[in-house]
Amino acid sequence: MKILGVTANIDKDRASEAIKIVCQEALNNGFSVVVDSQSSELAGSDVQVVDSIYEAADAIIALGGDGTMLRVTRELEGADKPVLGVNIGSLGFLTSIGLADAAAAFKELANGECGVAERALIECRVTRGNRQIGSYHALNDGVITNASPSRVVTLDVSVGSDEGTSFVGDGLIVATPSGSTGHSLSSGGPIVHPGVNAMVMSLICPQTLSSRPMVIPSEKTIKISVQRSSGEVMLTMDGQVSLSLETGDEVEVTHSDRSVKFVQMKEYSYFSVLRQKLNWSLSNSRVAES
Repeated sequence: MKILGVTANIDKDRASEAIKIVCQEALNNGFSVVVDSQSSELAGSDVQVVDSIYEAADAIIALGGDGTMLRVTRELEGADKPVLGVNIGSLGFLTSIGLADAAAAFKELANGECGVAERALIECRVTRGNRQIGSYHALNDGVITNASPSRVVTLDVSVGSDEGTSFVGDGLIVATPSGSTGHSLSSGGPIVHPGVNAMVMSLICPQTLSSRPMVIPSEKTIKISVQRSSGEVMLTMDGQVSLSLETGDEVEVTHSDRSVKFVQMKEYSYFSVLRQKLNWSLSNSRVAES
């Protein structure tokens, strides 16, 4: 990696400070830096502005939070360019480091000491009648909901060749392991380690107590058909791209042939991230030892 592309959520309070720090640390460690036009005014004079950092760079540095990481994943469109997420927001399950770690991170990156973790994507294909009207990829999840608050939707669901059942509720989530700590978790779904090849199907406020989240093997296909709704139904990918669905539309969810690579520091620990973000605690004896 010689050329780093930097993009940021410029609406974040620390965006200006973060871009300057990250660009300078990258330059200090021998990298060339390119930025998109949106970030150029904050980056300083020693970087190059390009039309597409995804074409010009060998790796992408994303400054923001999980929303920024999801945007970058979508804009990569399957390109084999690793992404280093720098958290300048509040939560950040997907980002790898905080801004205070930038100096150490770019030193590790220059020395080839970083690891790369591959994260799975899902693909949602939407069929209306005999015609496919959309195909979308997501790093976190695909969500089908009634666009009208407090209105339910009836969905027929099948997995693989198994005949499924109908669910009535506020909607349904199909999440990747990366997305299991997002909307799916808040709907009662399990946390799934990113190394597990699976999808999580979680119902949103189902109208039966027997409905529970399911972990589905990644080689299976989940088919969801819109049967009835008292309002507009929406398919939303990663909370950023939406499509209006009609009665009879079918959404087919599969494990994507695309993936995204995240750069991780030597000391990165998935369970450490969970402890920090979910306020888990170690036992008193472990705390005393540390």
